[in-house]
Amino acid sequence: MTLPLTDSGLIGTALAASALGIIVLTAPARGPQEEPVTAAAISEAPETVAAPETVDVTVAEADAEADGAEVSYTPEFAAQVRAYLLDNPAVIFEAVSEFERQTAATEADMDRDLIEVNSEALFHSPHDWVGGNPEGDITLVEFLDYRCVYCRRAHPELEALLAADDDIRFVIKEFPILGPDSETASRFAIAVLQLEGPEAYKAAHDALIELEGAPDAFALEEIAESLGADFDAIEAHMSSDAVSEVLTENRLLAQRLRISGTPTFVMETEMVRGFVPADRLLALAEELRP
Repeated sequence: MTLPLTDSGLIGTALAASALGIIVLTAPARGPQEEPVTAAAISEAPETVAAPETVDVTVAEADAEADGAEVSYTPEFAAQVRAYLLDNPAVIFEAVSEFERQTAATEADMDRDLIEVNSEALFHSPHDWVGGNPEGDITLVEFLDYRCVYCRRAHPELEALLAADDDIRFVIKEFPILGPDSETASRFAIAVLQLEGPEAYKAAHDALIELEGAPDAFALEEIAESLGADFDAIEAHMSSDAVSEVLTENRLLAQRLRISGTPTFVMETEMVRGFVPADRLLALAEELRP
């Protein structure tokens, strides 16, 4: 939670940001008479704090610091800042919270720019399986790895999402990053899509995401037989250039989007990294709906 920034809090936050290094450099050896800063002391600190009566810093120094010029602090100023922060440690956490908020906002803006630049490959690649409502007004893309625990956990949530909202277009990006078994499973799924079509792919996808053991030849043959498909043809196609092209395309796209983990979701202009429950995705869909 971000604490409210009062006028005095703003002063304290600015002091905290500029003085953390000073504390380390100027802190004297702590004698036995000093009380340590404890978790209890931090939790009991007030949400708003009073600033020191005087601070030995001038407007010129502040302007110089804003311009990137070197600023020297007097020992008295350093001691005053240190005393203030030790008396009011909650200010440090307030500054960190504000920094994290601003960082998250900046990253979200960068994600939106990357999504816009790569929107065609992201939302309309001819190589991808499209489920849900192909004519839906919201598109959700998932980058997944069949051996990823959180992708497996997300699977029933996505099924619940599509059942609850019949106006979502759902795209799957095969993105195997967890080793040879992941690669094998994705190659099998893509080969099924290319040879047997979208319905067979969905059935193979569901079987692979729920598969308990390794996706070895025995397990994959069993899945192919359940589809009524020719396993030998699928197995031969798994190593084809056509399958490799899809994986290469997805990996390059992920790299451009700064995606390095699974599951990663992209819904219209927003990127969500990691597992999320269906209700959160439903809320996001309503927020983004035109």
